[in-house]
Amino acid sequence: MADLEKILREVSYPGRGITIGRSADGTKAVIAYFIMGRSSNSRNRVFVTEGDGIRTEAFDPSKMEDPSLIIYAPVRVLGNKTIVTNGDQTDTIYEGLDRQMTFEQSLRTREFEPDAPNYTPRISGVLHVEAGKYNFAMSILKSDDGDPSACLRQTFAYENPAAGQGRFISTYQGDGNPLPSFAGEPVKLAFDQAFTADIDTFANRIWDALNEDNKVSLFVRFIDIASGAAESRIINKNK
Repeated sequence: MADLEKILREVSYPGRGITIGRSADGTKAVIAYFIMGRSSNSRNRVFVTEGDGIRTEAFDPSKMEDPSLIIYAPVRVLGNKTIVTNGDQTDTIYEGLDRQMTFEQSLRTREFEPDAPNYTPRISGVLHVEAGKYNFAMSILKSDDGDPSACLRQTFAYENPAAGQGRFISTYQGDGNPLPSFAGEPVKLAFDQAFTADIDTFANRIWDALNEDNKVSLFVRFIDIASGAAESRIINKNK
């Protein structure tokens, strides 16, 4: 199993990333979502709370150049399901689940972002915590090695995930031109007791591991699997 902090330290630009798993003591479902940016437009953002979830907004509205693809709600909650994504497909999933569609079916209407030549993948996750039971799924929609005529749709489901383990998926494998899309299954992670002992430690260690120049914002949530009670943290570089 991989070390999330090590991955983040060694990759200067993973883009946007989602981590989902279970705390080492087995009592919490854990989520981390971060955004990074190389352009001034991408870096001009913060996470703010919206209802049970969050949204992105411009830190300095006067400097916002293009809101498309960077202003959206990364996290929304529908009953006992928590949705986390890197784009406005959060709303697509929310509406699909609300109509009794599956996570995978909901995403059938979407594909990668139209930002040639990168064709940034859309990465998504959904957690289901109910009556002491927990499962989650992750998805990536990406071009076929940069070919925009073909969309690869990959979904990974994890039933009763083990304590002390997580999965990580990001938009890119690293820096480059064009940026190389994430490849393979979500990376299997090891969460030791110290890493997931409390939400602030978890959040601060991930934030500190992200590239100082490129990191923009981080959201972390712990959900108590027995009660469903949630605790969240937001860290923004822009203050």
